[in-house]
Amino acid sequence: MPASASRGFAPSTNLATQRGKNLSFVKGLKCRECGREYPKKAIYVCEFCFGSLEVDYDYSKIKSHLTREIIASRAENLWRYKELLPLDGEPTVGLNSGFTPLIRAENLARILKVKELYIKDDSVCHPTLSFKDRVVAVALSKAKEFEFDTVACASTGNLANSVSAQAAKANLKRFIFIPADLELSKVIGSLVFHPNLIAVEGNYDEVNRLCSEIASKFKWAFVNINIRPYYAEGSKTFSYEIAEQLGWKAPQHIVVPVAGGSLISKILKGLKEFHKLGLIDEPKTRIYAAQPHGCSPVVTAIKENNDIIKPVKPKTISKSLAIGNPADGYYAVDTVRSTGGWAEEVTDSEIVEAIKLLAETEGIFTETAGGVTVGATKKLIEQGKIPKDESIVICITAHGLKTQEVLLDHLPKLVKIKPNIISFEQIFDKLNG
Repeated sequence: MPASASRGFAPSTNLATQRGKNLSFVKGLKCRECGREYPKKAIYVCEFCFGSLEVDYDYSKIKSHLTREIIASRAENLWRYKELLPLDGEPTVGLNSGFTPLIRAENLARILKVKELYIKDDSVCHPTLSFKDRVVAVALSKAKEFEFDTVACASTGNLANSVSAQAAKANLKRFIFIPADLELSKVIGSLVFHPNLIAVEGNYDEVNRLCSEIASKFKWAFVNINIRPYYAEGSKTFSYEIAEQLGWKAPQHIVVPVAGGSLISKILKGLKEFHKLGLIDEPKTRIYAAQPHGCSPVVTAIKENNDIIKPVKPKTISKSLAIGNPADGYYAVDTVRSTGGWAEEVTDSEIVEAIKLLAETEGIFTETAGGVTVGATKKLIEQGKIPKDESIVICITAHGLKTQEVLLDHLPKLVKIKPNIISFEQIFDKLNG
């Protein structure tokens, strides 16, 4: 590949604006710390205080335009909320992503002895069976508006799958960086789309540091670096859908897996935006952080009432949550505290048991991150942190086909018989007992 092509480019003008199709409700970017405003560009850090940037919307303009009826009349994908997403024109990527089921989990509720339990099931999100399809749809649509021709990411697996797939559909060059010890299923789930997949000998935090250096030299659209302010907005659609699917109301409790910390904080932002626009009553939702025991810096900070997120070296089977130095860790902690929630961690064995419990009760096969949220929910209910008579939503963020390896030694034995009725009858009583 020629050097000029491999480095990509980002022009100074916006394609949608250039074509006279500016449909945006976005005013620009704003620093989450000092409030300084920036134009809509591929930047992510405030040059004055080094705070992270997020998208700033014209909510009064959105409120005069967006109603429940308009949303409900649209196609069942994440773009039904397009006024609250950071594009200047119509979306071009992820047109079939999002609007996953919110399932009333009555069998699991009986086991946990609670009244009203739901599973928000992004294990069936299109096209790669994880919630990352939401954020990537937004990130790549924005990258195309900025006229990048090359996209990239640092990933613990699910993001790698989604960028590989959706960039292929969008005819974009792609460079995907992953830890070298990633689960084989997730490696295959990226390679099948034929990206440039680079395995780095280190954990995710080391991969991410390398990508920050690469992003400063190679002018690509790194979805979770220079495109991060736009990318992160896709997570809000998770809570938009929950509220709409509950009949335009917020649940009383949501349990969220935490890796980098973006999803949990954007779930709260989404609920607040719906209230600001008059789409739901003021949310009184308590939000809970769930992490694996081998990588729980956010849970530790919450339990110790500490404002400092102490980095850790991950050691857990839940590799999708194995981020020891979460970029949005502070905001994850603040989300939990501001809503009156709490946090819990689960061991590797508890993760496996929770995966099996969800499968056996609700027929939903989740990856290890889902095992973390189910296991943490069980603990929080048993501790009395979550009341048993209020509405609870458990966030399931990816499919179990991605992490089958963790279950190999923890499943029932396969029963083999000869192809005749006598052979079956010989084992029937044992199975039926």
